[in-house]
Formats: sequence, structure tokens, C-alpha cells
Amino acid sequence: MTGLDTNVIVRFLTQDDPAQSALANGLIGSLTAENPGFLSREAMVETVWVLERAYGMARPRIAAALERLLEAEELVIEAADDVGLALHRYGRGGAGFADHMILIAGARAGCGKTFTFDRKAAAAPGRALLA
Repeated sequence: MTGLDTNVIVRFLTQDDPAQSALANGLIGSLTAENPGFLSREAMVETVWVLERAYGMARPRIAAALERLLEAEELVIEAADDVGLALHRYGRGGAGFADHMILIAGARAGCGKTFTFDRKAAAAPGRALLA
């Protein structure tokens, strides 16, 4: 298995730097189901953040791109079920992707509620505004 950092995935998805994108394409193109690439939850969260903040991409476009990564047999995504659920919720608006990942992790750990100061995130089921 080969670990992939956020910047490799961003270059692969955006194709914005000819030299680095070519290297990312080559590495990702060399992956197979038998020798897959690995993306951590943290890399997925950071990828969404970078695509939103640095590239100004809209949620539906980001969600679609990451869903394609989830479907790739050549990639192993840590907590893929959680990532998929967070992407689904994120694509519908409201709380951010990281907020959904935090909520899902809390629910999996048995938290009845996850408290936040973020009003937008507090609107999600299982969240509560700490005020």
C-alpha cells in the first residue's frame, strides 16, 4: 500500500500545476487493487478544506470528486463509510465536511450529542449549540 498526502490528491483533482499534476497522475495511475493508495480521514478533510478555501470550488463539485475517489478500487479510504456519509450530508449544504466527520465519529463512539459554538454545525442532527 502507498500513502497519499493531501497535496498529491489536490494536484490530481485540480490539474493546476503541470509538473506536479503529471507526477500525481503517474503515481495514482500506477496504483492497483492489489497495491492500492491509502488516504487517511485527515487527508480527506484537508482536501475538502483546500478545495474550498484555496480553489473556491463549490460543494457539489467537491463532493462529486471525492465520491469518485471513494469508488476507485485502487484507493483505500480510511473510514470510507463515514467519509461517504459525511460527503452526502456536506453536499446538501449546512455544516462543513469536517463538522460532519466530527459528528459521525462522535456518534460512532456513543456520544448522544456533540456540542459546538458553530451555529451552522449545531443545526445538524446530533449536535447542540453550547450557549
